[in-house]
Amino acid sequence: MTKILVAEDERDIRELIAFTLQFAGYEVELATNGEEAVALAPKIAPALVLMDVRMPKMTGYEACALLRQKPEMEGIPIVFLSAKGQESEINEGLKAGAEEYILKPFAPDELIKQVKQILTKYGKS
Repeated sequence: MTKILVAEDERDIRELIAFTLQFAGYEVELATNGEEAVALAPKIAPALVLMDVRMPKMTGYEACALLRQKPEMEGIPIVFLSAKGQESEINEGLKAGAEEYILKPFAPDELIKQVKQILTKYGKS
């Protein structure tokens, strides 16, 4: 089963994403902030990391940049989930090492579609 790490500080959104992905057949691991995501990701070796941008303790940008420095995270796509859709925000996320940027709010079926496309693109499906 394909494993996805979801880092999201808002419980309701985190649970909705987890439920959506589990319903689609993915194994989901959860982190409540960027710091947890940085600690957890190398241990669980996910096929994909979905990460909020604005989180306590460590932003998604900071967490992404740190994860990109870890050899065991090479080739694992990191995708930001954010309500902040300004071009500067998206550019900052891509500069930090993210592969994609998914804007909130999103429909569950659209999230699944995008996740499948990203996993296929990176040979992780």
